[in-house]
Amino acid sequence: MTRDLEREVEETARELAERYEEINLLYSISEILGRTVSLDEATDKILHEVSDTVGARSGVIYVIEPDGATLAPIAVVGTRGPVKAVAVSDERSLASRAFRERHSLVIAPEDDIDDDGYRRGAVLAVPITWTGQDLRPVLLGVICLTERTTGAPFSAGDSKLITAIATQIGSAIQNARLVRASIEQQRLAQEMRLAHDLQMKLLPSVGVVAPNAHAAARVVPAESVGGDFYHLFRLTPTITGVMIGDVSSHGYRAALIMALAMSAAAIHAQSTLDPGAMLHALLHSMRDELESTEMFITLFYGIIDRDARTLTYANTGHPHAFVCHPHTDPQRIGALDPPLGMSTDAPSTRVVPWDPQHDLLVLFTDGITDALNANGEVMGEKRVLDAITCDVDIPPEEVVRRVFTALEDFTGGVRPRDDLTLVVVRN
Repeated sequence: MTRDLEREVEETARELAERYEEINLLYSISEILGRTVSLDEATDKILHEVSDTVGARSGVIYVIEPDGATLAPIAVVGTRGPVKAVAVSDERSLASRAFRERHSLVIAPEDDIDDDGYRRGAVLAVPITWTGQDLRPVLLGVICLTERTTGAPFSAGDSKLITAIATQIGSAIQNARLVRASIEQQRLAQEMRLAHDLQMKLLPSVGVVAPNAHAAARVVPAESVGGDFYHLFRLTPTITGVMIGDVSSHGYRAALIMALAMSAAAIHAQSTLDPGAMLHALLHSMRDELESTEMFITLFYGIIDRDARTLTYANTGHPHAFVCHPHTDPQRIGALDPPLGMSTDAPSTRVVPWDPQHDLLVLFTDGITDALNANGEVMGEKRVLDAITCDVDIPPEEVVRRVFTALEDFTGGVRPRDDLTLVVVRN
């Protein structure tokens, strides 16, 4: 009885010692994860701790890449030579096999199996998982251990311990990804705010044509940046140039085309008083960019000559351009040519009468007419024109205010799907 009791005490002491090592290891890992910001640094420390505890000379922690097809090493200890990423489909990789099969692999030293050259005797490969709010485990990687100092196989207890640690590593990986994603979103939001501010600064002040003309304008991108724009030019003391454009998309790609169009237009507008010739020169400057992006631009460019009492214009596919006379319906200044970038021909030029005492030039993009309300109804051109008042005493700013008030009343706060731009000029 004495020998049996002694043996039982020894077994209990040994088991307690093993459990103490495991508890101490779990505590150490919690401490590492709690005080380490860098995921790479944390996993490296954890791998060293785990390897020492289970007596493995070599180990690797792999994480799944965003493509979902590759396991990449983020921590390595004791391996002979560099450890490369492995494909999840790799039949020879024990890490890939544990990942695919979603359970631990315990390979004994004498087991005759194919491997990718990583194995040194016994191998323990445990999937790293994270459990979300839906309680479904998400596979994030694998921890592999081999080359055990004792030469003995890994036990079921070793597998259980590493599985618990792998869960902690999984939480750390997911937290790091969430933090990184949050930082990226904040950085992107800041960059988009800066891009918005820069784009708005590209648009000219309506005062650039004063006192030659009285202008008002408003641009509201559907996203932080957009493809709508306008331009104003004081070409001579009596001649004013007015442009509105709509790139065939929105977002940052359209904003880049918009910025290029505005820069080139500012140069070409000074070289000719023929709107068609100006747009042709603009097309020549932008042809490569329009072709490579497969974009086009609807453009209206008009030149108001106060002394000659004329509006000379070119219109490449822009549908919403009007001359507004008092007490009459607005007169459409229709498109003469396809959108810029859809044809290599020089745009046409046309001349219509202009009364500098009474006429109003109103230009807007289809983001306004195509705006939807909560019922899916379209704003439509008629509602826009109904909001426009052509009385001589109405300043352009009031016309812009009335149109956007009508738009807001109609949409009821529904987010616009496209950029919104309105330009009003009285000469």
